[in-house]
Amino acid sequence: MDAAFTAEQEEIRRTLRELVTKRCGPDEVKAAVRTPVGYDAALWSALAEQLGLARPGEFGGVGCGAAELALSGEELGRALAPSPLFATAALVTPLLQRLGTEEQRAELLPRIAAGELTAALAVPGTGLATALGLVGDNLGDWSGGGRAGGVQAKISDGAWRLYGQAEQVLDGHSAGLLVVAAHTGGFARSRTLLYLVREGAAGLVRSRQTSLDETRPQARVELRDVEAELLGTAANANADGDADAADDADVAGALAAVGDAAATVLAAEAVGAADRALERTVEYVKQRERFGRAIGSFQAVKHRLADVYVQVQAARSAAYYAAWAAGAGTERVGGLALAQALDALRTAASEAVQLPGGIGFTWENEAHLYFKRASSDELLFGPVHRLRARAAEQAVLFGAEPGAASGAASGSASGTGRGPAPGSTPGSPQNRLAV
Repeated sequence: MDAAFTAEQEEIRRTLRELVTKRCGPDEVKAAVRTPVGYDAALWSALAEQLGLARPGEFGGVGCGAAELALSGEELGRALAPSPLFATAALVTPLLQRLGTEEQRAELLPRIAAGELTAALAVPGTGLATALGLVGDNLGDWSGGGRAGGVQAKISDGAWRLYGQAEQVLDGHSAGLLVVAAHTGGFARSRTLLYLVREGAAGLVRSRQTSLDETRPQARVELRDVEAELLGTAANANADGDADAADDADVAGALAAVGDAAATVLAAEAVGAADRALERTVEYVKQRERFGRAIGSFQAVKHRLADVYVQVQAARSAAYYAAWAAGAGTERVGGLALAQALDALRTAASEAVQLPGGIGFTWENEAHLYFKRASSDELLFGPVHRLRARAAEQAVLFGAEPGAASGAASGSASGTGRGPAPGSTPGSPQNRLAV
């Protein structure tokens, strides 16, 4: 592993730092989250046009590799900048590239490249972490399994129709394109497929939800007999519902791969937020005086902040390694890096609230924004102990045989306990615990 970033990557970091510093002060962030879309449209345009961060390489962007996205996440995380970059570039764009047909990629990716189109991934219920394979394998019936509460798909009059509801869809209220995970095939041919739903489709009802972290807006998506297009090789399934070609599309594998890369971006975001929270706390304790001296000069305060510093630096190393591993395709350690980064962010945010005393609890102080980001991300993508349990399960850390029941490690929410990812073995790269 080469721990040094390239000159181009460092330029991305520098440009982003300048852009975020200029446009994403605490007041600007609070104003942006209260807009109908929930983010600063001018900042999104700048990210798309100036840097091409949401742009695949064939469309003139930087290629949005794992390292570039991680650097971008770190800088945006420092300011908690609300942006559809994560949902569009880290979740949907890789799925389009992996599973989309040539026609679908040619239609959608250039619009994303130009910043004209944002996208969101909608999964049933509150199962985003499960769908992405972060807290357990995603081979179960998290998409509904034919029961109420999921999203169902069937062919009617030669077109796919979707029924159901998805909660906690990141940027789902404003995205121009939804990629919806839905169950189809009934009991005999049960499977989960991905579908494209365009903005303005008849029967599509979206509403922004009140969320703990306003800088990461969420929406409820209701699908009431909505016409959709199947993503991938079976996009032209016939009117009898014969979608056998979809069996060749490894939807679960694609979601797990995207989930690992997305976890790396989230880890970098958390590291950036934790670093900035620590910086703010250090600045404060250097200025605030008690008993005739700055409170930062007291040994107890120094020790507490030193512990936070070590934790943040360790989390940064883990996030960078996960980004390198994702780019090299050697192993999947994004979930483990995310667990370490979320721990660091929660600790740094807690100190940012506690050490300043009474002012740290006020609405005017932005420390609460960092604490809410830490709590919200753990609720959405964790919790931390299940992220680590999943990493241990994949690494066969406790000697479990592939396929052995391991529900205690992965948790019951995944609906399964099937051990390592399909096609992996205890000695394979993706099963080694590297961080």
